[in-house]
Amino acid sequence: MCKSKIVTQIGSLPYDDVDKAVEYSLRHDIPFLPELPLLGDAMMDYIKNPGSMSCLETFKRKAAGLDTVKIQCVGPATLILGGYDQDEAFSRAYEHINALIDGLDAGNIILFLDEPALGHAGFDYRQLWSPLFECFDVTSGVHTCGNMNWDEMFASDIDIISFDASKYDLTKYPGYRNGKRIAWGIETIENVKDFQEGDLLTLPCGMGPKFYSTDDCEKSLGNLQKISDDLIS
Repeated sequence: MCKSKIVTQIGSLPYDDVDKAVEYSLRHDIPFLPELPLLGDAMMDYIKNPGSMSCLETFKRKAAGLDTVKIQCVGPATLILGGYDQDEAFSRAYEHINALIDGLDAGNIILFLDEPALGHAGFDYRQLWSPLFECFDVTSGVHTCGNMNWDEMFASDIDIISFDASKYDLTKYPGYRNGKRIAWGIETIENVKDFQEGDLLTLPCGMGPKFYSTDDCEKSLGNLQKISDDLIS
């Protein structure tokens, strides 16, 4: 198993300094585009002006030439739940992702759609994802931190499922895996029920400034790295 492809994070961080946030991201096995709510990067804020991420240009410059990076965008289902109609939800997500990818020099780009409230969606959100992912040369993933009908996620055609493994056990569902890679959102090694090659380790959710400090970032990264070492030793 390739250790260098395991540890990443969701996206949001409590930094108010772009350079420090990007440097922190680059210390992960798979660097991720930092989203800084303190600088206006909250998901429902940045999508009002697609592509306007505080760390984007610095991340593109410092991550240039890396084998794998991760980016993320608020998903169309979340935008619809937030009041956008379906066409605008798709177009805003498309414009934002296109801006993130333009000039991003990496061998493989993992793209996660942030969809925190799928359990409350009363419509077929899966039919929104496929045409969006098909527009880009990416490894596709969806992150949701809440509970939902997980068999619907297993039946989708995305590559990676990212979820809060500290609260939910996906292995008990009849449709479990179905060829999917899993991004285990963890607090302890016990949260990882079935780590397989190609899976990732991350936190249960983002590290927004309302609940986390930059000191917490250091502790969290150290914890993920230790669990990674223990899993593959």
